Amino acid sequence: MSKRIVLEAVASEVRVCRKCSLWKSRKNAVPGEGNPDAKIMFVGEAPGYWEDVKGKPFVGAAGKFLEELLAGIGFSREQVFIGNILKCRPPRNREPMPNEIETCTPYLDRQISVIQPKFIVTLGNYSTAYIFSKANLAFTSITQVHGKLYEATVLGLPVKIFPTFHPAAALYSAKYRKELTNDFQKLKGVITLF
Repeated sequence: MSKRIVLEAVASEVRVCRKCSLWKSRKNAVPGEGNPDAKIMFVGEAPGYWEDVKGKPFVGAAGKFLEELLAGIGFSREQVFIGNILKCRPPRNREPMPNEIETCTPYLDRQISVIQPKFIVTLGNYSTAYIFSKANLAFTSITQVHGKLYEATVLGLPVKIFPTFHPAAALYSAKYRKELTNDFQKLKGVITLF
């Protein structure tokens, strides 16, 4: 069975999921999207307002900035896979609850297992904490680990983890915008080595 078919099966499950209470307030679940053979997978926190409306990841202002960052390292959305820890928007964009993360991340785990990316770029605290937990790496905060490359095993796959800030943080802070841009330039240098 092709990777695309398996990923579409996961997406179909996500769209009708009622495993936690987030389904009650969502307009659309956001399974994630991109290239089934992506070398790089980006993992964010949860859908925001526009993602909930459109059912696609990173389509609001943070998504536009992510596309700029991708272009800056020679990639387009179509070449990577973009997903989130949570597949439904938490009410009022509140932070994910532990039980929601526990309930929802098996979908992400399945996506990672199918795609088998060489790099997982985590965007923000929640995705970094989750992926680090899967890799048995200690996590303190995104400010401590961002912009560094970690070689690990995630779900039995050898992978390079590259944590950075969530693009939404850059919309409100010139400092984070600069740090994110710098991190992506580091990422560009690292990717060309592999």
